[in-house]
Amino acid sequence: MPAMTPKERFLRALNREHVDRIPVGNPVSVATVESMEACGAYFPDVHLNPEKMATLAATGYEILGFDTIAPYFSVQQEAAAFGLKMNWGTVDSMPDVLENPFEDPDDIIIPADFLERPPIRTVLEALKILKKEYGDHVCLVGKVMGPWTLSYHLHGVQKFLIKTILEPDKVRRFLDKLKDLAVKFANAQFAAGADVVTVADHATGDLVSGTCYRDFLLPIHQEMTRQLNGPTILHICGNTTDRLDYIAQAGFNCFHFDSKVNPRQAHEIVNGRIALTGSINNPKTLFNGTPDDVRREVFANCEAGIEIISPECAVPLRTPNANLKAIVTAVEEYCRNH
Repeated sequence: MPAMTPKERFLRALNREHVDRIPVGNPVSVATVESMEACGAYFPDVHLNPEKMATLAATGYEILGFDTIAPYFSVQQEAAAFGLKMNWGTVDSMPDVLENPFEDPDDIIIPADFLERPPIRTVLEALKILKKEYGDHVCLVGKVMGPWTLSYHLHGVQKFLIKTILEPDKVRRFLDKLKDLAVKFANAQFAAGADVVTVADHATGDLVSGTCYRDFLLPIHQEMTRQLNGPTILHICGNTTDRLDYIAQAGFNCFHFDSKVNPRQAHEIVNGRIALTGSINNPKTLFNGTPDDVRREVFANCEAGIEIISPECAVPLRTPNANLKAIVTAVEEYCRNH
């Protein structure tokens, strides 16, 4: 079989089709300080500068050798576009929202110019830049926050989680209010050049149960995926084993899972209904481990049948690039020998 382009390889794997080798991708950020120093585009400037955002994003392919380029690094662009007070972070820290001012779903007014606001426009313009440079060859991955995560940012994590028990109707109203915004931003990213969009919706097993996902988010996700104009990856951190069966019914092409999930068990549960990407551990393996540690974990995921190998979540910014490059090297070695 002739070698595929990174874009073809990734998109075929996303649809569980035959590939020349297992792809390596990043549904979320692989930005590192080492990559910033190599390309000259640094946090926090990149979050509001499309040229710098595109430059740093491209290092995922140019330096690390991944099959994907993903320009949205943080989880806060939408919150910032609502005008919330932000700490945009430092060269080695992610942005954070400093207030959660919306007490009621009715308080949330979606700005008419939302897509034109600087934090949003930066992502869209970065995708357009990357499309011109890499669009025929490398898979471009956009990202949006899903309505569950947006509710955390706008209302507050603790308050929102308490409402899942005490005021479930209000939770549903938050989700209903915010789902269309996620769809709108995702479809704008497809129009700007994204080949795939990650929907990050942090209904993590560390905070909510699988039945909570089923009762609140599954119908919302099913509604969203019917309206999205391209292939999608759902990202949820933490142990999501108890909701994998529901996630496989949500309509996403792929699920990005955490190292807390056993990859072989995950593959068995979804049973070909959805592709899987993961799940190289961040703190222990990529941040503090060695290339040999990375290799062992990559091989375990490949042997489990995981379609796309990736870090489990946005990598720590001081992660050594050698360990990220080791993911690609290990996948290539595995595929040569199997």
